[in-house]
Amino acid sequence: MVETMQDQDEAKVEGRIHGEQFEPTEPDNMLQRLIYMILIAIMISLAQTVLGAVTVIQFIIMLINNKTPNDRLAEFGTDLGIWVAKAARYQTAASNVKPWPWSELD
Repeated sequence: MVETMQDQDEAKVEGRIHGEQFEPTEPDNMLQRLIYMILIAIMISLAQTVLGAVTVIQFIIMLINNKTPNDRLAEFGTDLGIWVAKAARYQTAASNVKPWPWSELD
């Protein structure tokens, strides 16, 4: 079975979201977790604003370039989406791994 480029990209993204993550040896106390959750909520809000701006810019680029997206903006969007997914996992206690800047941005 031949793997398409889209399948390879989806597998790569899946690995970045659910791949090996090093859980902290000692969990945060509840006050620390609350502070991190508030900071991450602010960062998610900022990420939504950035995503909106990048979306508009990418659309304009596609209008100008005969429907061809900018690869760097598309990759940035993927990275941003993965960061938001990891942040959401921490926010909902599905993971104790804090997203970047407290851990590696892979």
